[in-house]
Amino acid sequence: MKDFPDVITWSIPAFLLLVVLERISYLIHRDDDEVGYGAADTATSLAMGLGSVFTDLLWKVPIAAAYALLYTLTPLRIAEVWWTWPLILLGQDFCYYWSHRGHHVIRILWASHVVHHSSQRFNLSTALRQPWTGLTSWIFYIPLILAGVHPAVLAFCGSLNLLYQFWIHTERIDRLPRWYEFVFNTPSHHRVHHASQGGYLDRNFGGILIVWDRLFGTFAAEWERCVYGLTKNIATYNPVRVAFHEYAAIARDVRAATSWRNRAAHLFRTPGWQPEPAVAAQDPAVVAPASATPPAPATTS
Repeated sequence: MKDFPDVITWSIPAFLLLVVLERISYLIHRDDDEVGYGAADTATSLAMGLGSVFTDLLWKVPIAAAYALLYTLTPLRIAEVWWTWPLILLGQDFCYYWSHRGHHVIRILWASHVVHHSSQRFNLSTALRQPWTGLTSWIFYIPLILAGVHPAVLAFCGSLNLLYQFWIHTERIDRLPRWYEFVFNTPSHHRVHHASQGGYLDRNFGGILIVWDRLFGTFAAEWERCVYGLTKNIATYNPVRVAFHEYAAIARDVRAATSWRNRAAHLFRTPGWQPEPAVAAQDPAVVAPASATPPAPATTS
């Protein structure tokens, strides 16, 4: 078994230190258009992050087993030499783009990812607001396993991807040099991703690179102040409700659905999808429109 450092776990002290430093920076100076920090919001984000550390340990077991089985079945092997590492990381970032995009357009996947978007603030603590149901991404990386990437290598590259994304959750950094903004994901690009207004919705899915969004038509530049959160925000800081509120909403919709087709649609169509309301058929020859004016009574002269 290959042994790689647990990048995310080792980085937790640095994450917390940077959150504190960013919070202090707001006390020193805060622009009018910056949302900043809120005590309850930050506490919720930290609780979600801490909870994800433990729940991820549970999800890793079945995922590792599935990847190990697939890896033994494929005849392909990609050696970990200096020139293959950038290619593997590139492939992982490509798969991350499609995983991230899928988690925005398929409701049962969104039920997990919505946790990360549930804050109406955008700061380094938001990066730590992670779901507790992390069993929804592994299928998107199967092509890399079948291509011969060792599961441990894939996990390590995934950790590097998440590590990169920590620092882009901030309002404190404006736009970076144009060449960097063109190729890489940046705080400006990721502010757009976390915004809830129409022109920004479902944009900028990239992890390390923003070129995937440019290639596949999902890129949007930051052009107006971002309003963070969901199109319909949840009024709670309860970590359990934050973690499972969308699953509960799906369960209610599935229970109320009148057909199996609609039940499946509530699971696999886009978030917010609802069936068209039924319209009762009326015979215009028998039933007059509600707005019709009754005939005037007959008069005699």
